[in-house]
Amino acid sequence: MSIKPLAGVKVLDFSKVLAGPLCSQGLADLGAEVIKVEDCSRGDDTRGWPPFREGDGAVFVYANRRKRSLALNLKTPEAQAIIRKLVKTADIVMESYGPDVPEKLHIDHDSLKAVKPDLIYCSVSGFGRTGPLSHGKGYDMILQAFTGMVSIMGEPDSGPVRAPYSPVDQGTGMHALSAILAALLHKRNTGEGCRIDVSLFDTGVAFLGYMMQSYWEKGAEPKRFGCAHESLCPYQNFMAADKPILIGVASEPLWQRFCAAVGHPEMASDPRFRTNADRVRNRDVVIAAVQAIIGQRSSEEWVEKLTGEGIPCTQINTFKEVLTHPHTLASGLILDYESPNYGKLQSIGQPVKFNGQRADAGSAAPRHAQHTEEILRELGMDDDAITALEKAGAISRTGKDSEQRQS
Repeated sequence: MSIKPLAGVKVLDFSKVLAGPLCSQGLADLGAEVIKVEDCSRGDDTRGWPPFREGDGAVFVYANRRKRSLALNLKTPEAQAIIRKLVKTADIVMESYGPDVPEKLHIDHDSLKAVKPDLIYCSVSGFGRTGPLSHGKGYDMILQAFTGMVSIMGEPDSGPVRAPYSPVDQGTGMHALSAILAALLHKRNTGEGCRIDVSLFDTGVAFLGYMMQSYWEKGAEPKRFGCAHESLCPYQNFMAADKPILIGVASEPLWQRFCAAVGHPEMASDPRFRTNADRVRNRDVVIAAVQAIIGQRSSEEWVEKLTGEGIPCTQINTFKEVLTHPHTLASGLILDYESPNYGKLQSIGQPVKFNGQRADAGSAAPRHAQHTEEILRELGMDDDAITALEKAGAISRTGKDSEQRQS
């Protein structure tokens, strides 16, 4: 069992899609209690993203373990009153609404701080809460393009390419998680709450920070290098006799060792190749020479040979290959668990170990509105009160299935 340093911490999470939910799931894996507040009509957008597991999107199932679902119509005064009751005992509130929406729903920082003065309030947005684009809607793909990421990805002669695994969303969730943990320490030391703002824009630019440092030095836009590296050579994919491999020679000792391992020690003393700067300057010649050598053997032979010599090298795996690799299986990173809602599941766990242990899967992602009644009863409401809220359109106890959300 992994440590649970956030046991007793309560989180009210209004966020949706990926950045915010990944953050709150990280908090839950550390022991926090997370209530996911969803609208009554559709719930989190990712519930409707195929492929589906028992009616809910796979992305939703991945990013919402260990949470309880409370379905409210926040446009009603009754639902807003429920939120105020929950905030009184909450430590953290998260939201990812568009500009001005929290204020309209009376769940903005100032409104909730009036209820809980030491509240930690985290906003996730596309472009941040200030600046000329603060009212712009942000999606991972949009911010990849806006921050310059898309301009540097792809092969030299290709058009712009986006990274399909939502790095900006995921990175923003990580930044929100670390900021909230820092705010919890601040609260412990001072008794003060904190307002946190994270944005996809800030994350996208920060991810490119070291490349922008090079841009300032050179005064020139970076080129697209595909799998290669602008500052290192050879450091890219090469075609073996059967399929491609990737080789990373990132230092002079590794270059010396590589030349000996492939049976061409003379390349190490070639004045065109002697230092990394020389090799970068003569990139085309280096790549052609290395490719001629690598093409003579199979990928398996080269990976075994080069890794045995301590030279970074790998096959370019498919998802199936990496998920079934002995190292992945031994790592414990794949979580196997069961859920009454979804049956047997696998998921990727938190990429962190405490005292040699990973957090287990905990409970599976909730059905839409699954815990509405349970949470309201914890607030002291009886059958009549809950039924009245339902008739007023303030809550949902049944939620919507995938077909209803897509209609």
